[in-house]
Formats: sequence, structure tokens, C-alpha cells
Amino acid sequence: MNLLLLVVAAYLIGSLSFAVIVSKLMGLADPRTYGSNNPGATNVLRSGNKKAAALTLLGDALKGWIAVFLAQLAAPRLGLGDQAIALSAVAATIGHMWPVFFGFKGGKGVATALGILLALNAWMGLGLFAVWLFMAKVVKISSLSALTAAVCAPAFAWFLLPGRDYFIAVCAIALLLIVRHKQNIIGLLSGKEDKIGQKADKEPS
Repeated sequence: MNLLLLVVAAYLIGSLSFAVIVSKLMGLADPRTYGSNNPGATNVLRSGNKKAAALTLLGDALKGWIAVFLAQLAAPRLGLGDQAIALSAVAATIGHMWPVFFGFKGGKGVATALGILLALNAWMGLGLFAVWLFMAKVVKISSLSALTAAVCAPAFAWFLLPGRDYFIAVCAIALLLIVRHKQNIIGLLSGKEDKIGQKADKEPS
């Protein structure tokens, strides 16, 4: 029962979609209605509001970090081990992608995954962020940068995280990110993927 409660709590924290929350508070259009229709920082940036995009990125990353940090604090007190923390990390990712508060229509999980990885191991999180940043500077395509970091994540986890449970969790998160980028992969293969900061074809009203 304690394990279930911890995992559900992580899922609920992950279900807070800051792209939708920030956009509503700032009087912007729902990010699910323009651009890629994805409630994430990259799509919010297409509105032209950099502050909203930055707050979305920060909020989504912070919730991932908080979900894992709270699991790390609670697990020992509840008589649980690394498996509970690893499952909570995956649950927070799933919450972001399929949020119960927003009709199970969520984002692709990149910022949330960053927060989760930083909580599991700061060096791993920073290393993968560096991979994303390097790719973003070179190719200027957010999805390709995220996919590259996702592919690299298991290797980082293998060397930097203790135990099989954490490695499996990071592999699961990486796989979920890749699956959620299915349409982006199609766009990349067809040469139609948008650049970072490119305005939506139809400006949000």
C-alpha cells in the first residue's frame, strides 16, 4: 500500500501541466490549440512569449525534481527502497505525458525528465542537458536534441546510477520520450520539423 501511495503521488505531481497553467495565468491561448498542439515549453515559445516558455520549462522540470526528491525522502520512512524511488520517477513522467487533470493529454516529457534525472543524479542530469544544449545549438531542432539526449540517457545511467532499478527506470523514461516523439521523428525524416523558436503557422489568439 505504501508503494502504491508513493507512486500515485508522483503521478499526480507529474500531472500538473505548467504549459497550460502558465498560459492560462498569463492570458495566452491554450498551447494544445496551436503549433504542435503539445503542452510543453517549446510549443509555448511559438506563441512568441519567451517568459511563458521559460516559466513552463522551469515548472515542468521542477515538478519532476520534486516528485523524485519527495520519494527519496519518504521511501526510507515507509520501509521502501530504491525500487519505489525508481517507480516514482517513471510515474512522474507518465503523469506529465498523460495527466489526469488535463484529460490525459500531456506533453512529451523532456523538461520533466530533466528534473527527474537531476534528482536521481545531478551529474547525469547536467550531462544530458549538455547533450541537449549542444545539439540545440548545432541543429536548432528541439525534438532532435531531445531524442539524442534520450538515446544517451541509458549510458549515463549505467555509469552514474547505483543498482538495476534506477537503470531500468531511466531506460523506461527514455523509451517513453522516444515514443512520444513519434510525429517529430516522422517530421525529421521528411525534413519538415520546425526550428526552435519558430512561430506557429497559425498565431494563437
